[in-house]
Amino acid sequence: MPRFFTESIDETKGIICGDDAKHITKVLRMHPGEKLTACDCQGNDYDCVIQSLDEKQVELAVERVYPSETEPSVSVTLYQAMPKSDKMELIIQKAVELGVSAIVPVQTKRCVSRPDAKSMAKKLERYNRIALEAAKQCGRGRIPQVLPMLDYGQALEAMKQDEKAILFYENSTSSFRKELEGAVSSLSIMVGAEGGFEEEEVKQALEQGIASISLGKRILRCETAPLAALSIIMYETANM
Repeated sequence: MPRFFTESIDETKGIICGDDAKHITKVLRMHPGEKLTACDCQGNDYDCVIQSLDEKQVELAVERVYPSETEPSVSVTLYQAMPKSDKMELIIQKAVELGVSAIVPVQTKRCVSRPDAKSMAKKLERYNRIALEAAKQCGRGRIPQVLPMLDYGQALEAMKQDEKAILFYENSTSSFRKELEGAVSSLSIMVGAEGGFEEEEVKQALEQGIASISLGKRILRCETAPLAALSIIMYETANM
């Protein structure tokens, strides 16, 4: 069934507005009596029947409410050092598909891309639109947020709020599997931009209790590494 996000829904009725209402009416050409799935952005799915619709609003009757089966049991926040060009857009799209909970752009010493506040505000708007569309496409029960950019020190502090925090560094010899041993409900991971991290940055992370591990003997591109890491995490936590 077609699937849409809306916060205007409860156990009996719901409303879909804006671009999605127009899409349902003009593109899908749906009619009263047809069914669709709505999601409340909080991990719950609703089987619904269309009661009435026009380009501005679709009114729904709810038949069934149940937890979304597509949300992983582990919450993973990706702290991604800002890459060049449009690589961040690819990372966001694929990370959402793989089950990321949130994405935080980070400025590190080797970042070539250094957008100013005005430029970053525009990027965040586009990034969150990409996350929304990816969440719709892959059937997520939540819409992962792309949060405002942090500097490196701020990112390390934020990462420590989760149960486990990992920085990926090609010269590390620690085992990824060992870091994922035991139950974990929240995890922060950080991936560098082109050129990775400076040794001083890795040392700073280790001093704050953040693990440093490698993704293998091959050097992965900055747009490949977070997707490889997320795939491993989802597999090892039985979410793949």
